Amino acid sequence: MNRSQREAAVRQIMERRAPTVPSGLYGDAVRRGDRMLRRRRAARRLLWLFLLTAALAFAVWALTARPWVEPPSQTTPPLTGW
Repeated sequence: MNRSQREAAVRQIMERRAPTVPSGLYGDAVRRGDRMLRRRRAARRLLWLFLLTAALAFAVWALTARPWVEPPSQTTPPLTGW
């Protein structure tokens, strides 16, 4: 293709009528987008609820089990040197 043919092809493409959008496509896209946003929002809220529940369960367990305290010894050391 030489330069004049390329220019003619570009002019032909630019002079074409803009493509038309089907009439129901916009409404369908809006409904689908709204549905996706609602699902994302619900999933995000569910994940936050799960995170808060896990944090609360961990706090309750830590306060009752007190894992940072050394457990009492089960055996007594031998008494020597009396």
